[in-house]
Amino acid sequence: MANLKEVKSRISSVTSTQQITKAMKMVAAAKLRRAQDRIIQMRPYASKLATILSNVSSGVEDDLAGIYSVEREVNNVLIVVITSDKGLCGAFNSNAIKAGLTLIKEKYQAQKDNVHILPIGRKANEYFTKRGYNVISDYSDLFSHLSFEEVRAAAEFAMNGFKSGDFDRIELVYNEFKNIATQILRKEQFLPIEKIETSEEESATAIDYIYEPSKEVILEELIPKSLKVQFYKALLESNASEHGARMTAMDKATENAGELLKELRLTYNRTRQAAITKEILEIVGGAEALASE
Repeated sequence: MANLKEVKSRISSVTSTQQITKAMKMVAAAKLRRAQDRIIQMRPYASKLATILSNVSSGVEDDLAGIYSVEREVNNVLIVVITSDKGLCGAFNSNAIKAGLTLIKEKYQAQKDNVHILPIGRKANEYFTKRGYNVISDYSDLFSHLSFEEVRAAAEFAMNGFKSGDFDRIELVYNEFKNIATQILRKEQFLPIEKIETSEEESATAIDYIYEPSKEVILEELIPKSLKVQFYKALLESNASEHGARMTAMDKATENAGELLKELRLTYNRTRQAAITKEILEIVGGAEALASE
């Protein structure tokens, strides 16, 4: 059985850890509130923009739909893996990385040597760099100053790479925010734009827009904007998911520290009681020995 000094030292250590996890939970909760507000405000805009794009582009010729819809033989692939810059958020980062690896294995094993990784978040950058993947780390620190202007540069890099033929397909891997305790892993094709099949009834009920100056000009402006918004939305989803995952992980760590403290205090009391009993027995034994003399 451990002595009193060792148990007391462990109690002090666990108490300090519990205070840290409580503080980290509170910080994550404050950051989550802001991140959640941003993604909730972004979702209706992104959804409406996607709906307008779908209505405008439905029924147009392939050449009018633009370079972003061109299907090519897949030789070079860019996979954008979005994680966080820090740990202590449960399986948040490892799940996103595993999803990226699974995507390569199941879908692009034949093009494995020509798969490029665009990591966003320090954890993804460190993982894929250490393992010798073709990593483009120019935009790995976007979460340190997350804004549409910064994210737009990364989106334009991917879009320009597709336009120039450097990449034949671009995929996004990220965690979608559902609630504090739940994050949904998403693997989405970013480019080329997947064509949406519409039924005759849907085509008949589609909104008839008046185009000014022309449908071609509208599509040239709308498609790139929609792609950048989609890219930005993925980062906002991941950012909110990260804080939710960290808040949950720190809450669980705080609870576990509380359970450990209960056990340690029980051990401390038992050890102390045993020590007191031993001292009493020694005193009684000594008194009896003196009396027998």
